[in-house]
Amino acid sequence: MCRLVESIKVENGQLVNIKWHNKRFNEARSEAFGVITPIDLQEVIIIPKTLGNGVYKCRVLYGKEIEVVEFQTYTIRPVKSLKLVDGGDIDYHLKYENREALAQLMAQKGDADDILIVKNGFITDTSYSNIAFFDGKQWFTPDTYLLNGTQRQRLLAEGIVQEASIKPYDLHDFTLAKPINSMLDFEETGCVKIII
Repeated sequence: MCRLVESIKVENGQLVNIKWHNKRFNEARSEAFGVITPIDLQEVIIIPKTLGNGVYKCRVLYGKEIEVVEFQTYTIRPVKSLKLVDGGDIDYHLKYENREALAQLMAQKGDADDILIVKNGFITDTSYSNIAFFDGKQWFTPDTYLLNGTQRQRLLAEGIVQEASIKPYDLHDFTLAKPINSMLDFEETGCVKIII
């Protein structure tokens, strides 16, 4: 079993959305490695005072136990267009450190900035985020996600987005699309164009 990763936004010296990261991290440890004793990430992650203010990514690499905690400067990667690609039998329900399967799909993006993965005839995720679609009244996120992201879980719990089964032909029913990712502020994230 390869290592797993948890990517946590650090903003102005604080771990963001940590409740949801703790939940996913401990559920993944239990499923992948049979570990039942939880770890509270907030208790073990020490944010260096040298980071100061601003936005950083905290990457936690782990197996049964935490192996590496590292901090990286975070710059938003602008994504304005997505290309539909067939994901075949891709499995990314755990956040694996090894992203080779996603990299192979990304090789098909052509002129688009990223991909929108279709699996078994349903829309799932982009290569690095969940996604939400706006129909003019409400935001919807696919119930056929590849990875149940922490920001996705929070937005669902708060009623900001709703789950729906979405097929490629349904995309015409939506006016906007937006990535959902733990490093992005959903309300401030720009929308993307889908290339069908």
